[in-house]
Amino acid sequence: MREEHPEQFAEFAARRVTDVREMGRFLPTLTRPLLPGTMAVAERFRPDVVVQGVLGGSGLIVAGKLGVPWVGHGFGFVRSEGVVEAFREHMAAEFEQHGAELPERRAYVDVAPPSMLAGEPEGWSMRYVPYNGGGVEPSWLAETGDRPRVAVTLGTVAPKMNGLGPVERIIAAAPDVDAEFVLALGDQVDLDGLGTLPPNVRAAGWVPLNSLLATSSLLIHHGGAGTAMTPLALGVPQLVAPSGADRYINAAAVHSRGVGLQVEEEELDARVINQLLDEEKYRVTAAEVAAEIAAMPSPAEVAARLVDFVRG
Repeated sequence: MREEHPEQFAEFAARRVTDVREMGRFLPTLTRPLLPGTMAVAERFRPDVVVQGVLGGSGLIVAGKLGVPWVGHGFGFVRSEGVVEAFREHMAAEFEQHGAELPERRAYVDVAPPSMLAGEPEGWSMRYVPYNGGGVEPSWLAETGDRPRVAVTLGTVAPKMNGLGPVERIIAAAPDVDAEFVLALGDQVDLDGLGTLPPNVRAAGWVPLNSLLATSSLLIHHGGAGTAMTPLALGVPQLVAPSGADRYINAAAVHSRGVGLQVEEEELDARVINQLLDEEKYRVTAAEVAAEIAAMPSPAEVAARLVDFVRG
């Protein structure tokens, strides 16, 4: 989208989405490149069911063409209501090209903890299990000093879309916070423009987020779905400065439940960081949500339910 439709990308990146249906007209641009390959594999493999993230439309067309059930997998706190219909509306040409209609049998897997939803879970609730890739953990990761550790990440997409403004503000605030800051920004982010880092700030490159949060007291991030869900599962409070796409939806859920705060980028300062580190209520609430997630049905249980659903 950024390369071929720059004006559309600029609008998409800056949009404060509060309902995923607002993204309807962007969906074809994100989905069309995936459809040929997905369809080719499906026609060769002949699946009995298609499971896909709720924002992925290629699986809908595949399931509709093959006449098999479709199961939408939850994406953070994005709600699926109206998404299927949006794909059908905005990708009508692709449905017609493949002679497909919406799959008659559909189900949903919802990884959002119920206490953080305004309504009921969508379909089958499932425990969120953090998976942040493999690798060798750095030796310093297990070292815990007298000060709390604050993890900072902008995910894999936001730095390229929105820049490093939030990180610059956090670095500026760090000298006034009695904590160790770990910048987990990946290996593709150029930090040279950030200048000399304060003594209590460590640039760590890529670190598995679940490993980093195991010894962290706070996560500061951009509001991505996986980035928001991982600290919830581990009971770590959050400070979220959302930056477009679905991130405002996730940030609002974090703020409303009291497991953290949602702020604008210009509000990232020492005062709000110290507030989250000092006030016990955020840790208590985060622990409650972590316990709730741990009690949700496991992926293995939901997989068995999926088999029963397909068999009818």
